[in-house]
Amino acid sequence: MTMTRASELDATWRKSSYSGPNGGECVEIADNIPNAIPIRDSKNPNGPALLVTPAAWTSFLAGIKGAGLGVD
Repeated sequence: MTMTRASELDATWRKSSYSGPNGGECVEIADNIPNAIPIRDSKNPNGPALLVTPAAWTSFLAGIKGAGLGVD
């Protein structure tokens, strides 16, 4: 896991479809970066981005789904 500035990445960011239309507290991910999944705060698009491995991201999603939380 590493941190970088989100603005330094050539990333195509997306929010979950579970995010409300009012721009609430959301995270965004990008899945077009080889060997990393960047995660950032949608309210601070030029702030830090957390980079995790695709395996770590898959494990995280499995944990959310296993807990019965909505995820897409």
